[in-house]
Amino acid sequence: MDFGNQTMFTEFILIGFSQDLQTRILLFVMFLLMYALTITGNSLLICIIIISPKLHTPMYYFLCNLSFLDLFFSSSSLPKMLLDVFAKRRRVSIIGCLVQMKIGLSLGSTECLLLAVMAYDRYIAIRFPLHYTIYMNWKTCKIITVIMWPGSFILSAIPTIKPLVFCRENILDHFVCEVLALLELECGDVTYHKTAIFVVSLFTLMAPLVFIVVSYICIIRSILKIHSAGGRSKAFSTCASHLIVVFMFFGTIMTMYMGQSKCFSSSLKYISLIYGVLTPVLNPLIYSLRNNEVKEAVQKILAKPSAPWTVKLFHQQHKKM
Repeated sequence: MDFGNQTMFTEFILIGFSQDLQTRILLFVMFLLMYALTITGNSLLICIIIISPKLHTPMYYFLCNLSFLDLFFSSSSLPKMLLDVFAKRRRVSIIGCLVQMKIGLSLGSTECLLLAVMAYDRYIAIRFPLHYTIYMNWKTCKIITVIMWPGSFILSAIPTIKPLVFCRENILDHFVCEVLALLELECGDVTYHKTAIFVVSLFTLMAPLVFIVVSYICIIRSILKIHSAGGRSKAFSTCASHLIVVFMFFGTIMTMYMGQSKCFSSSLKYISLIYGVLTPVLNPLIYSLRNNEVKEAVQKILAKPSAPWTVKLFHQQHKKM
């Protein structure tokens, strides 16, 4: 695979985190736990949506897409981070680093667009409940998916159309191959790449965020027209989980890419932990704990005769409490 990079070295050395042994042990346990929770939580949510006919709606279809994204996003960086915690020299080849960078940019862009689509889906469900299946039919969902995934890949590739040329030191002040950290090692003028990142961010960050804000303004106006207090409460509850995820993801990622300074600050790498590690862990918890339909689907699955008797017994005791 040729990325057209002219270099005086063949690998990067990641600075990572602290060299203190106790700190590294704590980080390893924390990252391992988070990765296990990410895999388990998102996999379970995907399985619940697939096997529960009641959840075969566009809303949960896009939620399933979000869980797939979280699985891929965390798997693109966390396994390498776990291996590097105890490594004396955290090495990564230039090609491997660029591949990781492009995967991260693509998946991050996809998640931004997906959260915007989910906001629009909630608007249609609340504003036009009787015509929801007409506006958000399966053909529309498939078209959105086909446009969203390849479109994100194309947009994320724009900043790297012009080859990155590395001829400075190969010490990367990060624990993953973040594009802004890589630009600090590039030779010559980096104006093109920083400008390209800013322009692409307008389409993959600002445009989806503006779309989400407009959607929720329309949603709030529609909810206020509902006469029943119970109906308003139910409508708000269906949006609460999505809003929490939007604030977490967009808040941190915009700090990274829209608020970039002339020089990459080493403190920014810790901010990337929020959207790269923490958000994929919390997404399935937020959507399952705050979603009555998901909890009901889990209860039905546990109540089936095929469920293990120990799980059923726990479920019965929990209902008596």
